[in-house]
Amino acid sequence: MSDTQQLFPGKQFISTVLDALDTKHAMTGQIAQRYLQRSGTAGMIIAVFYLANYLTITAFAHGDPHHEAATLGKLVGALVFGWALVFIYYTKSELLTSNMMIVTIGTYYHRIKWYRGLRLLALCYLGNIIGGALIAALLAFSTLTAGNAASHLDYSVGIKLAYLETGAGVVDLLIRAILCNFMINLAMLLVYNGYIKDDLTKCLAMIVSVFVFAFLGLEHSVANTVLFTIVGFQGNLDLLPALGNVAVCLVGNFIGGGLLIGLYYAYANDDTRYLRRQSS
Repeated sequence: MSDTQQLFPGKQFISTVLDALDTKHAMTGQIAQRYLQRSGTAGMIIAVFYLANYLTITAFAHGDPHHEAATLGKLVGALVFGWALVFIYYTKSELLTSNMMIVTIGTYYHRIKWYRGLRLLALCYLGNIIGGALIAALLAFSTLTAGNAASHLDYSVGIKLAYLETGAGVVDLLIRAILCNFMINLAMLLVYNGYIKDDLTKCLAMIVSVFVFAFLGLEHSVANTVLFTIVGFQGNLDLLPALGNVAVCLVGNFIGGGLLIGLYYAYANDDTRYLRRQSS
């Protein structure tokens, strides 16, 4: 292994991310409708698996969030939800939170202009919302979210909206959002860096990262948007606090994935100054 490879071991990760960005950038410019469809698929996957998470908790806790079996249900539900990222990755769907890392790295290496990066993220989030809303609309005509499930969904929404009642709560929400996307993009770092060759280990990395965020109660902007949309279609949502929650989560997710992972690894593996000094 050369000195450069030892000093900058994440070069393959950066190269893989930039290649992925080129594809995303081309899609949002030339075939934006197809990109929205791929983003919509991610929103649908999040909606179905997030609902499965809550229904799993409900099955263990019998609709009572304080039931002694609720913790076990939360653990199993988090494991179920962990598969969502695997399905998104292997269906080539587009999720906002992982794209925050990719766009930040691309902006650092001047592969994309910042305003085009923002457009890419906006289109991705729009698609995620549309996909989640489609599932939420279907659920409104089913009994999947009725009874005990509805009670637990409302309970979870109440917790998420309560963060906005105090300044300390907003900071708590922000930190949870930062840690959430740090975990998500930490998994994508492992998937993209070239050191993991087999699909099973890649799947485990993604499942564990989502499990950690779900079990610890970390805050994911897309998952929260989907949850609020599902509950909103039932007519039980206070809209303004929900929008405030999502806004804080978007900022926190960008810090966790875009800055703590994306910008950090972009800078840590930037060998241009080193090579310039070596050649001089």
